[in-house]
Amino acid sequence: MPMNMPMLHRVKTFRVFCAASLLLWRFTASAVPARAQDRSQTTGPSDPSGMLASLLSAACRQNQTQFVTYLTAANAEAFQNLSDDSRLAVVKRFALSDSPGRPLLSSSADSHPVLRCETPGSTTEFHLGTPRMEENLAFIPVQASDGPDTQFGLVREGGKWKLLSLGLVLFDIPQLATQWSAQDLVSRENAVVDALSELADAIRRYQRVFGKLPDTLAQLGPAEKGEVSADAAQLVMADIAAGSHGGYKFRYRIVAASESANALFELAATPEEYGKTGRRSFLLDSAGKVHAADKKGALATTQDPQVNADKTNP
Repeated sequence: MPMNMPMLHRVKTFRVFCAASLLLWRFTASAVPARAQDRSQTTGPSDPSGMLASLLSAACRQNQTQFVTYLTAANAEAFQNLSDDSRLAVVKRFALSDSPGRPLLSSSADSHPVLRCETPGSTTEFHLGTPRMEENLAFIPVQASDGPDTQFGLVREGGKWKLLSLGLVLFDIPQLATQWSAQDLVSRENAVVDALSELADAIRRYQRVFGKLPDTLAQLGPAEKGEVSADAAQLVMADIAAGSHGGYKFRYRIVAASESANALFELAATPEEYGKTGRRSFLLDSAGKVHAADKKGALATTQDPQVNADKTNP
């Protein structure tokens, strides 16, 4: 069976806006979104709650075209300049889901908006509280499902309400984009350490079953049903067997005779696009230690600093 390698799945772009933002998201991480009806046509500049409900509805549908209309001019421009994956990640964070859904808007007993983002699997409810108005600013508490309140800040721009802040964080895409990009790189690099360790485990399993090391990573890959063999051991996913996944290229090298009892190997991982998919290069040496350094895309060596030794020992 293929080895379980969750760290090899594509790392989602930029993890968090900040700890304050996570306060809202953490408590509804299991929710899956839905689609929605948009209230933007029935809300005006004097209705900040309606604007916020419309923003959450657009996020629930993952409708980027509508979502961007609720951002300030500077943020709207910056949002459009993000990569496709990054724009989608922003929208998903507001909807608290990885899937598009169906939003249903209703009112609570105290006449405050309640937005339900529904999918067949689950529902996330956003309960909007009483807005606190201060001239051209509005602050609205929002509770998602059973989570704690998080306050959304809105500002009146061009006669319409626009998103200003989330929790204690100013929603400033130009400023945050650099942080998100850096966080994405760190996430990819951290995943590589685990990936190398699990790939090494798959190679050792191959050695135990077939009595030798594989000649190439390709021999670890998928097999036809019922046809597992030394040439298709079904120990890793096809992309890893091909030597490339998650923005990194993987290389395998035998450093001692593959059929000897002391057969040894090394694994290396380098960014597919240096500076974009990663900066550090990695090497899992013949002793099972992982080394890493910024090599400008070149291979790491055993002379580079060791990382996470506790995870990589055989």
